[in-house]
Amino acid sequence: MPLPINIKQLLNSTVIESSRIEFKEGWNPDAIYRTICAFANDFDNSGGGYIIIGVEERNGRPVRPVKGLSIEEIEPIERAMISFNNLIQPVYFPYTSIEDIDDKKVLVLWIPGGANRRYKVPEEITAKQKRYNFYIRYNSSSIIAKGEFEHELIELTNQIPFDDRANTQATINDISKTLVRDFLIKTRSRLAQSLEDSNFSELLQQMDILTGPREALLPKNIALMMFSDDPSRFFPYTQVDIVIYPKGKLDDPSNFIEVPPIKGPIDTMINEVMSYLNTNVIKEKIRKPADKAESVRFFNYPYQALEEAVVNALYHRNYQVREPVEITIEPDQIRIINYGGLDRSIKLDDLNKGEVHARRYRNRKLGDFLKELDLTEGRATGIPTIIKEMKVNGSPMAKFESDEERTYFMATFPIHPAFIQSDAQNDAQNDAQKTVLITLRQKDIIELVKGNQSITRVQLSEQLSVSKKTIERDLKYLREINLLTFEGSSKGGKWTIHPEIVVRVNK
Repeated sequence: MPLPINIKQLLNSTVIESSRIEFKEGWNPDAIYRTICAFANDFDNSGGGYIIIGVEERNGRPVRPVKGLSIEEIEPIERAMISFNNLIQPVYFPYTSIEDIDDKKVLVLWIPGGANRRYKVPEEITAKQKRYNFYIRYNSSSIIAKGEFEHELIELTNQIPFDDRANTQATINDISKTLVRDFLIKTRSRLAQSLEDSNFSELLQQMDILTGPREALLPKNIALMMFSDDPSRFFPYTQVDIVIYPKGKLDDPSNFIEVPPIKGPIDTMINEVMSYLNTNVIKEKIRKPADKAESVRFFNYPYQALEEAVVNALYHRNYQVREPVEITIEPDQIRIINYGGLDRSIKLDDLNKGEVHARRYRNRKLGDFLKELDLTEGRATGIPTIIKEMKVNGSPMAKFESDEERTYFMATFPIHPAFIQSDAQNDAQNDAQKTVLITLRQKDIIELVKGNQSITRVQLSEQLSVSKKTIERDLKYLREINLLTFEGSSKGGKWTIHPEIVVRVNK
């Protein structure tokens, strides 16, 4: 079975953390099955792990070129695993894949976190007298769960992370084959090569995003988060709301502009949010210090810091809470709020220090998918990255806030001091720079208005095949940015387009 991840990325630990990968020069079933058990228990909800057989390890890194295995060696291993898998209690079957690397073959075992933990396995699976233990991962080792660890593992029994659960309200027809294909191509998975020839449900099972008996397969929540055209159908208010307060939320709360809600698959939302912020919010300044040859470049808000906060908000969001991710933009700061907050294993005192030591994650599979798309770096790296990027940019420290109940998590980004201006300066700058971002649908509305200044909302709705509510929302935004105005009565009035405003289309 091909892996849902590129073997070179896996071997180089560029997507999956090294603690979730073990290299084995040869077949050692006792040690290998202790690790299989530990990955299946997925003690920290990190998504399980991988064992690569046929690769020597030195100082935690694979030795290249790899030693590899012959087909004559691989076939007996696969036969032995059938009986060994049945000795895991409850029974667990890792995925296996024969991969080519350095012109050699290696056997890769993919062990996702199991749905029926706690798992236990004989300490020596080949011994006649078998002594069972529960195993977990601790750093990069598989250890017996004892004492406090065993109690925590018991508490995790049958507690499956939300994104790994079956969704009984959906069917395989709710999963977009196009989105799956795009993902596999972007991540350079070998599964992309067999997409057209494979049964779609079998391919989704290979990606571990379907569950249930063969006659009644159900999508897991992660499949709907990433590969349905509209995840908000299954997880209401899965969207990002951006609100702009030109004079500040406290100083003038009734004066605000609402950007149309950003919806879609999680990675699409991240990209669209960052496109909007990069086009409409992030600005750069260049200064030439008198005592240096090089110019200094800095931004009002560093892109990487905002991206980490947006990714974290959607990664750690509680998708059972019916609240959007909120981004408020004020003259002197940006706030990003995620309702559901961080896991309780993260201490509040550690947040602002950047010393985040997460024990487990709410959406373990979502994190893996985002890593494969290079949208996040790894575990517990978000807040340290934000702190580093703000410091490198010369910005004030970002602030992080939550409550004891973890009902929300808020990141506040102060603007770089060099961008703080008086109201008169801001007004002059805004007049000089009237570039706005609109969607393709909003561009179509402008084109229809050009052809018929008396066109009604109902006619716009019919011609664009969208709801009247959607048209109302788009028209509200176009009027708020002063691109469109309406004069006269609702029946006999006309639209006016303001050509002096420069428009950029978010594609």
